[in-house]
Amino acid sequence: MKPARIAILPGDGIGPEVVAEAVRVLKAGAFDWLQFEFVEAPIGGAALEANDDPLPPRTLAAARSADAILFGAVGDPRFDTAPRAKRPEQGLLRLRQELGLFANLRPATVFPGLEAASTLKPEVIEGLDILIVRELTGDIYFGLPRGIRAMPGGEREGFGTMRYTEGEIRRIARVAFEAARRRASRVCSVDKANVLETSQLWRETVTEVGRDYPDVQLDHMYVDNAAMQLVRSPRQFDVLLTGNLFGDILSDEASMLTGSIGMLPSASLDEAGKGLYEPIHGSAPDIAGKGIANPLATILSAAMMLRYSFSSEAGAARIEQAVARVLRSGARTADLGGGAQAPVGTRAMGDLVISELHS
Repeated sequence: MKPARIAILPGDGIGPEVVAEAVRVLKAGAFDWLQFEFVEAPIGGAALEANDDPLPPRTLAAARSADAILFGAVGDPRFDTAPRAKRPEQGLLRLRQELGLFANLRPATVFPGLEAASTLKPEVIEGLDILIVRELTGDIYFGLPRGIRAMPGGEREGFGTMRYTEGEIRRIARVAFEAARRRASRVCSVDKANVLETSQLWRETVTEVGRDYPDVQLDHMYVDNAAMQLVRSPRQFDVLLTGNLFGDILSDEASMLTGSIGMLPSASLDEAGKGLYEPIHGSAPDIAGKGIANPLATILSAAMMLRYSFSSEAGAARIEQAVARVLRSGARTADLGGGAQAPVGTRAMGDLVISELHS
């Protein structure tokens, strides 16, 4: 059988370090019938440095030809003042657009033993299991017109455009409802329909789609209330459905429920199920090269790859269970703090997960 082709895009900062551990895990495990072929290419600041382009043509070609993409992180302070098109983050944004990766799935799960790592009380977050479904290729991040312009009198004005079509909303809503059917059959759609016309259309369209899923409970919540409820009573949520801007903020908030942003994986899918899998943390240039970054979010992203792109639920579960056993043993990277043991490094954490896979 032909090996599954995975494009490896390590990116910047700690990206190469954490991606290397996820690749080791994929190579170490016997996952159903799967065999892998890995093709590496630069993106972000690393690509700018080598090619003066955050998404070089050969990287895009590798991503297009792959069955799935494993991504690290982009961001390099050396390019903070560069023109917008020459910033590392544009490589990822362009990749999402070019591949049509419109559906972002971000689970927020509290593993047993990590309750104390959260800033919330253990009884509030114990057993937490939320899936945030974020629309990824629309909203104010991509809406036109946008820019900075001079006003009469010499003052400058910055402006952007928040917009969604009914088709874009229906597409992401179906992803959320289908995901809910595999979970607790509850969707909470997050918007700001009391203020924004875009959100009014969002709520109307999600409600229409919900009629096709009578077995799934649908609720609506304003984004400000959702942000409060996430830290007040997070276990009330099953699937959170939201647009690009609100989802960006809420998913990072949800990450701290788990104790560290270093624990959260994500999947960005196209309409055929091809996906880009990445940790939601950034490039963390302040700790790059020190060997202390937490690789678990990237390893868990590889598990999501097995589940969503390769239909290997058993393989995904094996990785997730191995991570859970490592955490139950008390092993912690520095970002997770505490624990009875001294913090373990990036490579050592990968070793522990691989050992559990083989146990």
